[in-house]
Amino acid sequence: MAAPGASTRHDGVVILVPPSEGKAPGGGAPGWRPGSGRFGRKLRAQRVAVAEALAAAGGGDQRLLGVTGTHLERARDANRSLVGAPTLPAWERFTGVVWDHFDVASLDAPARTRASTRVLVFSALAGLSALDDPLPDFRLKLSVGLAPLGRLAGSWQPLVTGALSMWADGAVVVDLLPGEHAAATDPGAHDGEWLRVDLVDARGRKVGHDAKAAKGLLIRELVASPTAKAAVSLLHGFSARGLRATVHQQH
Repeated sequence: MAAPGASTRHDGVVILVPPSEGKAPGGGAPGWRPGSGRFGRKLRAQRVAVAEALAAAGGGDQRLLGVTGTHLERARDANRSLVGAPTLPAWERFTGVVWDHFDVASLDAPARTRASTRVLVFSALAGLSALDDPLPDFRLKLSVGLAPLGRLAGSWQPLVTGALSMWADGAVVVDLLPGEHAAATDPGAHDGEWLRVDLVDARGRKVGHDAKAAKGLLIRELVASPTAKAAVSLLHGFSARGLRATVHQQH
């Protein structure tokens, strides 16, 4: 993939994807710096504020983090010392059904290059991250309130909107975000097409595990598409795991 911090921008397509609750543990050097990665310069101050707020909260409690037992202890340990913590590239840090089916490691070289500029992950800690941006282990949702920042979706919204507007100017944005993340974006500020995509069954329902698997497969096919035109065409005919893509133009 492109080197972390590379200035290469989109090739006509930008795909917004969620992080995962599950994270691969550990990592290595360099330690996490809030100013690192593609969007570090613009989002550093907010990343520092989130990291400091989590540290002040002792890493968070069951109410804030939504887990118990050993999962809570691991999350609190990670959240208490994020700055300087060991890192992994975002595509290695995130785990779970979507990421397993996206399967970045098995992409061929052209698709991996496209993935490095097309796919952006929206998380509560880092805001926007490219796939090769270094991230520490952490646990935090956009839907929660974190003192003194308030609800994180609202706190991040103007900053992510500004960063995305510059990066994705003129691109087709393919929005695969769930509700809490989508609420923290502003399609109306984007200069180009913004396509909201849902994966539904024959009755129009979103189905848990299968929908996540289909989303991962869709991301994989989108980065395999050589052009923006091919990617948009794919959206309108995509189906997997008994689900089909529905595409809504956002304004």
